[in-house]
Amino acid sequence: MAKDEKDDKEEKKGGGKKKLLIIIVAAVVVLIGGGVGAYFAFFSHSGEEEAHPEPTPSAVVVADAITVNLADGHYLKIAIALQTTTNAAEAVDTSKALDIVISQFSNLEVAELSTNKQREAEKAELTEKVVKAYTEEKLEYVMAVYFTEFVIQ
Repeated sequence: MAKDEKDDKEEKKGGGKKKLLIIIVAAVVVLIGGGVGAYFAFFSHSGEEEAHPEPTPSAVVVADAITVNLADGHYLKIAIALQTTTNAAEAVDTSKALDIVISQFSNLEVAELSTNKQREAEKAELTEKVVKAYTEEKLEYVMAVYFTEFVIQ
């Protein structure tokens, strides 16, 4: 019987080594699989779907000048032009852009528009809004807004 007990202990030790080996191999497989999965998730599409080409300038569409009421009885006569892109198959209607101009500049104080820095900040904000308004299905139809007239009375 002593011999049988010795064989049982050796089998248990050997079985423990097999279990440990299986656990280590499984852990390595999981780590490698996780690494490969992370690579494909983060690096394989690195910007292919996200990056779309910069819009190419096309025609400039000039809008009629409008007068906007400012605060304290003052007025702003403003005219804009829209730099369209080649994505715009037809002439761009300026109505949306003029509506955004009215919304943005109405009831501003004259002091808020008196320096070039303040005007440029308003122009940057206006451009962002207009480009967003003229973007459909990730295609920009307008890429810039130009002030062609800017008179405060």
